Amino acid sequence: MFELIKDISNLMILPEIKLLLGFLLAFLITYIAIPSIITVAEKKNLVDEPGDRSVHASRVPTLGGIAIFAGIAMSLHLMGDFYAYIQFKYIMAAAIVLFFVGIKDDILIIAPITKLIGQIIAASLLVIFADIRFTYLHGFWNIHELNFLTSYLLSVFVMIVIINGMNLIDGVDGLASGLGILITLNFAAYFYLVKEFQLSLMAIAVAGAYLAFYRFNVYSLQNKIFMGDTGSLLLGLFITILVIAFNEYNIYPENSYYVHSAPSVSFGFLAVPLFDIIRVMLIRIGLGRSPFKPDRNHIHHKLLRLGYSHRKITFILVLFNLFFILFAYHFQYVSIRRLLLLILAIAMFLSYLPDFINQRKKRNYETP
Repeated sequence: MFELIKDISNLMILPEIKLLLGFLLAFLITYIAIPSIITVAEKKNLVDEPGDRSVHASRVPTLGGIAIFAGIAMSLHLMGDFYAYIQFKYIMAAAIVLFFVGIKDDILIIAPITKLIGQIIAASLLVIFADIRFTYLHGFWNIHELNFLTSYLLSVFVMIVIINGMNLIDGVDGLASGLGILITLNFAAYFYLVKEFQLSLMAIAVAGAYLAFYRFNVYSLQNKIFMGDTGSLLLGLFITILVIAFNEYNIYPENSYYVHSAPSVSFGFLAVPLFDIIRVMLIRIGLGRSPFKPDRNHIHHKLLRLGYSHRKITFILVLFNLFFILFAYHFQYVSIRRLLLLILAIAMFLSYLPDFINQRKKRNYETP
């Protein structure tokens, strides 16, 4: 009996088992919590009403981020090693800040500046206390090591861009969660290969939670739910942490599975949401509007105008993002600047392709 218990204990120590359990815990807790949250949200009228900018026709609860947060938090607390990776406690502190910012915005709607301040606070917690920051630019623009002030400003800026990129891409069913699952599974596999098991656990726990949400968001008719700002802000936060860790690991060429041109490769991992937010913000500024004023110029809006369904749009954009991941990996030996320009050029072409198709359809329709 003692030997059996000892064998089970030894088995539980294996990182592969912890990763599997971390994924399952995050998935199951999120999956079990969502129906109860939907019931409460409907009774308290905490739902998203159809409006001018809505792409749905019925009232849908928006508090899916609560279940997602619970799944990730429980998974990391039970399976994570807070001694081996002390940054976990600061990561959870930053996540709590964004959790409350997101909840307030989902229920009451807050000003963009208030949301931005919350993001800066969460990012500052990670940079200052957890030391999760960019310390090296890999020779991009001939810049290598960064002093703390530059590192702080760059890290906070990148965190805000990625967090808002994931927030703004959340426009059709399954899109933000589908992209998040793809991106985090990619990081989970990479950090597993390089034996950074705590980072791999965090990535796979995030994937598990959002996979459970994806099931209700995309395939459920009776229990449909949105992740809300709570879910999208948290997704952006965890992805940012993984991006920074990926770039910091690949400072040293002697490391196993070293990735060349890591900054551009990591941009490729998030090509769809990052390029979309950059393009939309530049268009708004060019038109003299506030970059934070919402519109219907996102890539998913373009595909909606072509008549594609939510599922088809999600499939197309997740497939495009997978292409960019594979492209970035394959061409990692190209210089950082050239690889980044290649990714931006392809992303620009693909983003304007729906406009071209739409204009051609209109011309064919108007031609007698």
